[in-house]
Amino acid sequence: MEMRSRHSIEIHENELQLLQYFLVFFGRMVKAKTMKKSHWLAAAAAAVLVLGVSACGSSSGDAPIGGDVIAPVTMSVNELQGADVERLVGQVLNINTDSLAVDSYQGEVSDTKVARFVEGKVDGSATFNPGVEGLAEGTAEVTMVNDQGGIQPLEFTVTVVAN
Repeated sequence: MEMRSRHSIEIHENELQLLQYFLVFFGRMVKAKTMKKSHWLAAAAAAVLVLGVSACGSSSGDAPIGGDVIAPVTMSVNELQGADVERLVGQVLNINTDSLAVDSYQGEVSDTKVARFVEGKVDGSATFNPGVEGLAEGTAEVTMVNDQGGIQPLEFTVTVVAN
């Protein structure tokens, strides 16, 4: 039978750096053979302190900073024509416009309670693709047209489900 501890120790980055500095200092003292008995006791106390503080940290069961994040899913305009796309509430469909400008598309959603269209834009050095964000459970038809003309409207269905 395998025995497992119910407790785990999390060492955070700043505690790890402190422990590394301590080990480097301790190693130099041992190498130089200048450690007195009082230094050994101080070194042991510092090690216990670092490990004790890290054991008091948050448990791995705590919610992540910023809450739960649902990753966006990217699809190209070529994949979306006539497609049925399923997304979670709160999830964004990131639409890759391929060689066309990200801000050249306008979108319309048949049920704005279910999903909303997010226009693409260029903001300084950052480029944001257009997208569709799932707002509530349901189904909506999405139609996107390109301002540059000559391109048929992009039409697809988004079904938003609970997460």
